Amino acid sequence: MNSVKLVGNVGREINVKEFEGGKMLTFSLATDEDYVNRHKEEVKNTVWHQVVVWRELAQRCETFLTTGKMVSIEGRLTYRQFLDKENRTVRRVEVTAHKVEEVVKKQEAGV
Repeated sequence: MNSVKLVGNVGREINVKEFEGGKMLTFSLATDEDYVNRHKEEVKNTVWHQVVVWRELAQRCETFLTTGKMVSIEGRLTYRQFLDKENRTVRRVEVTAHKVEEVVKKQEAGV
C-alpha cells in the first residue's frame, strides 16, 4: 500500500496553476525529527517534502494555506522523472495529497 501521513509546517512555496480540468496547488512541507545521538546530544533534523494537491482540494487549500501554518496531510508518494533545461534527468519524489487539514495547537485553541 502506498500511503503517507505527515504533520509539518508549510514552506514559502505555495504555487497554484489552473487547468481546464481544475487547479493544481504545490507547496513545500517541513517536518521535524528530534532524537538523541550516541553522544547524548539532542539533534533536530528538518526534512522538506514537496506536496501536490489537485482539483477541489487544491481550491480549498488555496483559501487557508499560508507560510508557516501547521498542517496534517495524507496521500501517496509519487515518483516523477523529467529533463531539465540543461537536458539532465531530474528525479522527484512528491506527496500527492488527498487530505489536507490545518492543525490547531492547544494554546491557539484556548486549551
